[in-house]
This record gives sequence, structure tokens and C-alpha cells, in this order.
Amino acid sequence: MIITMYQASVPRMVNILHNLSRIIDKAQAHCDAQGIAIPVLMDARLFPDMYPFSKQVQIACDKSSSAVARLAGMEVPRYPDGETTFTELKQRISKTIAFLESVPPEKIDGTEDKDIVLPVTRQETRYKGLQLLLGHSLPNVYFHATTAYNILRHNGVAIGKRDFLGQP
Repeated sequence: MIITMYQASVPRMVNILHNLSRIIDKAQAHCDAQGIAIPVLMDARLFPDMYPFSKQVQIACDKSSSAVARLAGMEVPRYPDGETTFTELKQRISKTIAFLESVPPEKIDGTEDKDIVLPVTRQETRYKGLQLLLGHSLPNVYFHATTAYNILRHNGVAIGKRDFLGQP
């Protein structure tokens, strides 16, 4: 069996975003049980020069939708980064998942050699579709989802590897 560009992208991104949403549920329960104000975790960082939890989730969503949209030749959905609650972050995740699931496989399959220009750190970077997906986008989605997980875990939220992986 040959794995397609669609199979390597949308289902994987949807899975990690669903898992991230469930992890946020556990963060909410942790805050409720411990009497912790939501902004404490929303603004938490692993190190001062790293993005806070909320931004990690936003980037995981944005990288997912950007990759799929670019591969499919569609406009990249843009959402303002104004979430201040777990509920708002979960809504962003839901919007992202809905977009990903709306893209038909045939718009993504066969894009391995598609030329894609992406602004990376304010510079145009050229990719082929497969390189964009496997070398840039998926690693970024997993990096930011992992960092969000680590921020919550570091702050005492009772989550583990199974929560991150879900049912792959």
C-alpha cells in the first residue's frame, strides 16, 4: 500500500488537534480543582523567550490549516490570535479541524512535487509539496502541540503520553 499526501496530512493533523483539545479539557479540570486562574496556564511558558501555552496552540492550528490549504491550492484561513480562555482555544481547534476535514483528498493527493513558496521568518522559502509537509509543516505542528503539552505537564496537569497520542 502506498501512503498518500492526504493520508499523511489531514488525518494526522486532525488526530493531534483532537488530542490537544482533550488535553485542554484536563487543564480546565485541573484549574477548577486547584483553584488556579485560567490566565496562569494560558500565559505559562517553559522559558521566558518561548511562546506561552495559548500561542503554542494557535500555531499548531495555523500550521495545520496553512499546510493543507497550500497543498490544496486554497486560501489559508486566518484567525485573530485573541483567545484568552480554554473554551476559546477549543473553538479555534474545532474551526481548524472543520477546515481540514472540508478539504477533499483529491485536492491534496498528487501534490508531492507541487512548488510552494512560503514566508518563513520574513523570507520566501521554496518547497516541493512533500518537503513542505514532511520537512516543515508536520514537524511544526508536532513541535507546538508537544510544547503545549509540556507546558501543562510542567504546571502539574495530570496528563501523559496516552493523552498526547490518543488513538492514532
